[in-house]
Amino acid sequence: MIVYVSGGARSGKSRFAETYAARSGDDVTYLATAQAFDDEMRERIARHRDDRPAIWHTAEEPLDVAQAARNARTPTLLLDCLSLWVSNLLLAGEPEDRMLAATDDLLAALRGRGGLSVLVSNEVGLGIVPDNALARAYRDALGRVNQRVAAASDEAYLLVSGLPLQLKGPS
Repeated sequence: MIVYVSGGARSGKSRFAETYAARSGDDVTYLATAQAFDDEMRERIARHRDDRPAIWHTAEEPLDVAQAARNARTPTLLLDCLSLWVSNLLLAGEPEDRMLAATDDLLAALRGRGGLSVLVSNEVGLGIVPDNALARAYRDALGRVNQRVAAASDEAYLLVSGLPLQLKGPS
């Protein structure tokens, strides 16, 4: 089962996704895509690590998340987050069509592994049109990746001010 969780910055999406994954009662692999390029990001990553249960397995992979998902040996996988993954791919020079192919590969890997997969992403399409080409390319690519993942998901949630709105799935 694939669960997609989206929302704005500080909307509560990571906490919701972690709670959802923990409710499975199974061992969890936390697949982190963040890269620590500065002290502030190192602090954020450390805070996220401290918030997770110590028994969870952590895999850090900024680019090849499909292979990292295939390598996960726990029944539950939590990928946090697609937003940073797309940013990493964009900054590595990947064109959008390759990002979408990588997204399809990730979704195939998740379906192939079975179990529960919870994917977190930012909703970046609700604000103003960015004023530069790189930011617009990022917004567009992430929007298309999010659409593809949401369409393939069994359940989808949007977090607003800490409150989950179910977009798709059982009622």
